[in-house]
Amino acid sequence: MTEPPPDTASAGALSAGDQAAFLTRNAVDCLPERALRRQLAEDRPLRIKLGIDPTAPDIHLGHTVILRKLREFQDLGHTVVLIVGDYTARVGDPSGRSSTRPTLSGEQIDANAETFRRQASTVLDPDRTEVRNNGEWLDMKMEGLFRLARTSTVAQLLERDDFARRYAAGEPISILEMLYPLMQGYDSVAVRADVELGGTDQKFNLLLGRDIQQAYGVAPQSILTMPILPGIDGVQRMSKSLGNYVGVTEAPDEVFGKLMRVPDTAMGTYHDLLLDSPLDESRRPVESKRAMARSLTARLHGDHAATTAEAHFDRLHVQRGAPDDIEEFAVSAGNGSVHLPALLRDAFGMSASEGRRLLAAGGVRLDGRPLPADALDLMGEILDGSVLQVGRRRFRRLRIC
Repeated sequence: MTEPPPDTASAGALSAGDQAAFLTRNAVDCLPERALRRQLAEDRPLRIKLGIDPTAPDIHLGHTVILRKLREFQDLGHTVVLIVGDYTARVGDPSGRSSTRPTLSGEQIDANAETFRRQASTVLDPDRTEVRNNGEWLDMKMEGLFRLARTSTVAQLLERDDFARRYAAGEPISILEMLYPLMQGYDSVAVRADVELGGTDQKFNLLLGRDIQQAYGVAPQSILTMPILPGIDGVQRMSKSLGNYVGVTEAPDEVFGKLMRVPDTAMGTYHDLLLDSPLDESRRPVESKRAMARSLTARLHGDHAATTAEAHFDRLHVQRGAPDDIEEFAVSAGNGSVHLPALLRDAFGMSASEGRRLLAAGGVRLDGRPLPADALDLMGEILDGSVLQVGRRRFRRLRIC
């Protein structure tokens, strides 16, 4: 079993080596070697930096992997500097991408940043968090930009995996994108970061930040990279754009239900990164998954909400019952009957042809009973007050008007 995080009261009794071992236990890289241990031995509050570009408004569980690591630093007495990239978001981090990011408006960025700050405070200790916008220092004169551009070479920037792949494939790389790692590095200069955290895809940028700090006469930061949490598909990284995410502000029923879809092959990673405990291989996978879903739902919404969400899940997926609160849908039976493909289209936002395919596949239920494939028209009095179900989780209570 992984050791629990030390509380603030006992943090001072831990040696620098013990603190470093605790903080790096589930990290991928801690560079340069032993640098963090030396910094912790200085016995002063370190400035721990995380830069976030508010390209999307909501935090998901993938974000919390790094946020929880920041909280561990805070619990040991250090200060987190959360940099909201209101300027760098206008460029778009090219890490891991094969094309230029779309540009967001200033209004979108500001709204996303406010949402992110509010949601991050559910994990971080506000009293030990310093929030800065990098527009404070990146809104610089051309002379300052020229000085920053002199700190690196084109050859150095093309060593980045994503830039190298795109350059070799003849795909466009904008000058603005190549400035992004320099701007991120200058953030570390501006806030005098001692340590910077990021995902494994940020390793190049974090190391470059050390070089830029040295070019400006600032003591170079150490870096800590964390594994990237796979989405609930168990394959690709958790991402809202891919639809494989669990949002921290989603309803408890959604959180629990989504987590129950995590494949068994990803359970070990979820346990290591989100629960701080190894997966018990002697336990039945479904039991481990339930325990994980219950624990993470409780972390986000409380024990009562987690218990209610689990009961809701069982009612829908084990007992195959309907939820308590079902959206009503008014339907007209003009000639006394209702054409089901059209009803499915209007009630669930699908095409009529998709509705026919679902009926043919037995994917449509009425009051829990599968409708036959040839049930294209039903009398209105049969439908009035009934629950129409598509798949496992989509319901409408029908009212004939």
